[in-house]
Amino acid sequence: QVQLVESGGGLVQPGGSLRLSCAASGSPLDYYAIGWFRQAPGKEREGVSCINGRDGNTWYANSAKGRFTISRDNAKNTVYLQMNSVKPDDTAVYYCAAGPDYRTVVAGMAAHWGQGTLVTVSS
Repeated sequence: QVQLVESGGGLVQPGGSLRLSCAASGSPLDYYAIGWFRQAPGKEREGVSCINGRDGNTWYANSAKGRFTISRDNAKNTVYLQMNSVKPDDTAVYYCAAGPDYRTVVAGMAAHWGQGTLVTVSS
């Protein structure tokens, strides 16, 4: 079973950048699709981005396109979310999730979830 730990959250000013990390243990990430999700106060959880383990195929929510980049380092068993040009609307707890099926992960039905890391965008 894979365990996920997010890190890299914090306070960032609008227009700034932040890189989130999702470190896995218990199983190589090569076989998993990894997704980033977020939940803002009072809102439902939403998908942000996903990367497939098999072919590196990626998906981005419209809100993330052109600003966020997902990547993976299989040697470090870690997936990253580079967030650029952040906005106050990006404020949320960010979670990573893993599952064997890319479409299932994109749909938010991954089997494994981290505890989340808080991102606050404010001046």
